[in-house]
Amino acid sequence: MDIEKKRDLERIAVKIRKESLQAIKTAGSGHVGGSFSIAELLSVLYFHEMHIDPENPKMEDRDRFVLSKGHCAPAVYAALAIKGFFPMEDLATLRRIDSYLSGHIEMKHVPGVDMSAGSLGQGLSAAVGMALSAKTYQKGYRTYCILGDGELQEGQVWEAAMSAGKFKLDNLVAIVDSNKLQLDGTVEEIMSPLPIDKKFESFGWNTITINGHDVTQIAKALGQAREKKGIPTAIIAETTKGKGCSVFENQVRFHGGRPTEAEFHIAFKELDSRRKELEG
Repeated sequence: MDIEKKRDLERIAVKIRKESLQAIKTAGSGHVGGSFSIAELLSVLYFHEMHIDPENPKMEDRDRFVLSKGHCAPAVYAALAIKGFFPMEDLATLRRIDSYLSGHIEMKHVPGVDMSAGSLGQGLSAAVGMALSAKTYQKGYRTYCILGDGELQEGQVWEAAMSAGKFKLDNLVAIVDSNKLQLDGTVEEIMSPLPIDKKFESFGWNTITINGHDVTQIAKALGQAREKKGIPTAIIAETTKGKGCSVFENQVRFHGGRPTEAEFHIAFKELDSRRKELEG
């Protein structure tokens, strides 16, 4: 990846954070921490990796994306709007009763969304179904699924992982947003899923561990996943909850808590500063 492409993806990640934060501020609620920790992952997926077309969101051979941690919808909605799937100004309607942009990601009314989400632990199963369908009907599309590390406490995740290993779904990539925090504390305090890579390996997966905020590492890992034949790949993305704003980083209360006006002000100022740095 050349330096200009790298900077472009980093700029998009900052824009994803800023637009999702503004939508959360306008809505009066939303999940800042997990939305911010996946910004670089979404930037690389939507603007470098996936075969998708905003002008034809339902095209048959598009790559599929499943946000299993569906409460982080603000970041995906921001990525979709930036990509051109729907107007940017619609982000201001997030969580409104009359809006199509609900608090958890939703597929029936949002262009570019392939799977709705609500209860944690279900997304990988849907992604396995999509990947298995592609294999069955000899289609070339790939399926990507982002899960939270706390979400790995759900047993259904491992049933899906076992199925993916059995059916040798090398067209499936699970990306674990390993930010170490969940609603009530650290994942280790509550019910540790560690070591995540060894667990996936035991179900027959290839695993790659990366810095989930390094766009070059993300792109390289996704490329390696494409080249790996015969087994699915799990990318363990080591991230920071609330990444990009000092007032949010590694703070459990920002799993779903609303920032204060002062915290919003600091966050927007820091995001603008980072944007100008990348444009300089």
